[in-house]
Amino acid sequence: MTELRKRILQYTDDFSSASHLEMQQLVRQLIDGLNYGSIRAAEPDGQGGWKVNPWVKKGILLLFKYGKLEDVSLGGNFKFFDKHTLPLRPASLEDRIRIVPGGSSIRSGCYVAKGVICMPPMYINIGSYVDEGTMIDSHALVGTCAQIGKNVHLSAASQIGGVLEPAGARPVIVEDDVMIGGNCGVYEGVLIRRRAVLGSGVILNASTRVYDLANEKILKASTEHPLEIPESAVVIPGSRAIATPFGRAHQLSAATPLIVKYRDEKTDARTALNDELR
Repeated sequence: MTELRKRILQYTDDFSSASHLEMQQLVRQLIDGLNYGSIRAAEPDGQGGWKVNPWVKKGILLLFKYGKLEDVSLGGNFKFFDKHTLPLRPASLEDRIRIVPGGSSIRSGCYVAKGVICMPPMYINIGSYVDEGTMIDSHALVGTCAQIGKNVHLSAASQIGGVLEPAGARPVIVEDDVMIGGNCGVYEGVLIRRRAVLGSGVILNASTRVYDLANEKILKASTEHPLEIPESAVVIPGSRAIATPFGRAHQLSAATPLIVKYRDEKTDARTALNDELR
């Protein structure tokens, strides 16, 4: 791992110093490590926080830079063209991943644990980590390097942003037992703590302010820390008035996520996962 990291940083600074054989070896080691979960873009630090590994993103960018466009079409009617370093993730029945037929894709360089359910069409991009028992519903996206915990539900059309474009230093992290409602968007390194619930249509990014009505405080990102949704928080879309003269004159408001409460028995009952689906 240390040697791979060293080579990635070296080739990032001086790509011309890498031979064809060295890049082939780097591609295999990085992709294999990501697929098996031994390499992660971010990982728990053992103290309740997260450690980000920026060299992993740099390695993925090297895969794009080194890759050559090739024909990866499926038969005569399904035309696809991509970098040769970025194939689809190999999978077999023994992996115990449910990939329901209908247009889903998982790029190689992703860890997808047993018991994950992929409903069509959905997409998991390179560098992602998706843990056991999670469901990725139709039209949902897991972006580059996103970290998704155990028993998470990504509802239909929910979007978990990546780090490659627009460039971001920190991946989105969604901890265990989180429920993300339909048409939600989580971007720019936001951290969702365990058991939180995002109601349908909530949008979170690094510039978002979240108003915690239960504790009467405002949550926002800083240069050192991402926007963090607390454990068990229940977040819904809201709005706040624009206080400028123009805003008041036209009765304008801006969309604002609100924490309306923290999980209770009623919330648990409404968001319970169905074990029969797994």
